[in-house]
Amino acid sequence: MATDLGVVVIGRNEGLRLECCMASLVGAAQKIIYVDSGSTDGSVQMALRLGVEVVELNMTIPFTAARARNEGFACLQRLLPTVRYVQFVDGDCEVVAGWLSQARAFLEAHPEVAVVCGRRRERFPQRSIYNLLCDLEWDTPIGEAKACGGDALMRADAFIAASGFRTDLIAGEEPELCVRLRAAGWKVWRLVEEMTLHDAGMTRFGQWWKRTLRGGHAFAEGAFLHGAAPEQHWLRESRRAWVWGLGIPLATMIASLMLGWFGLVLLLVYPLQVVRLARRGDRSARENWMQAFFLVLGKFPEMLGQLKFLLNRFGAGKTALIEYK
Repeated sequence: MATDLGVVVIGRNEGLRLECCMASLVGAAQKIIYVDSGSTDGSVQMALRLGVEVVELNMTIPFTAARARNEGFACLQRLLPTVRYVQFVDGDCEVVAGWLSQARAFLEAHPEVAVVCGRRRERFPQRSIYNLLCDLEWDTPIGEAKACGGDALMRADAFIAASGFRTDLIAGEEPELCVRLRAAGWKVWRLVEEMTLHDAGMTRFGQWWKRTLRGGHAFAEGAFLHGAAPEQHWLRESRRAWVWGLGIPLATMIASLMLGWFGLVLLLVYPLQVVRLARRGDRSARENWMQAFFLVLGKFPEMLGQLKFLLNRFGAGKTALIEYK
């Protein structure tokens, strides 16, 4: 066990998923911190029974996952002043055996890297289309990367120097932190090794829609913060959401008013885009077509997420979490 490595787990009402997460970590790190955000399923008591240090968030203060991770790291610093590496984990993930030692060894051998992550897989991709979409989404290229997700091992000194996560972000806080780390000269790296097993538990279309809408909100906020050159963080993703989610439907309406039913021919761009994306895929035919269809469909909730951000930022709206579970 590495004496300079700690883990911060965040969760709320994860039940057996959290128990599985904790079981995969006990004995693998010097100190484990669990940050609970108002669970009512006995998660706190279960963590305490396993000897895990628990931080119970004050839920009268607006909650974000970023705030939970920051408070967990602050607790880890107090209890383990010698901490050099911190693994952040979502409570619905099981950490694969051997990952912590492999990731730590990589950071030891590469002093220019601040963040390292591995392969996150969906535990039950066969249970629903939406779970499978998550698994496909996380199959990203290996090597130097621009960003990590919620599961990653980070250098404590780099995390501290960057002032941690932005607590006001309701989503996309990990890529935003990586933007600032890379601007400070650090690198982010993705390894081929298995890292975590995730349990999305998405079985309904509405869950997928909310999750994708949250992604659109994250794109909008990321572009607002770091969309300027040279980073142009999530600027392209935001523009695509507006073009495909709103621009083409508006153009179709205008064309229909001017040309009648013939104007609806513009809508053919959607199935053509599905075909184009499916033919570019490198998975099975079923997975390629399914992913292509939902990538195109997803531009509509992404556009609504963009709109939600603008209304909250410049209107009278109030930023609130967008949860799909």
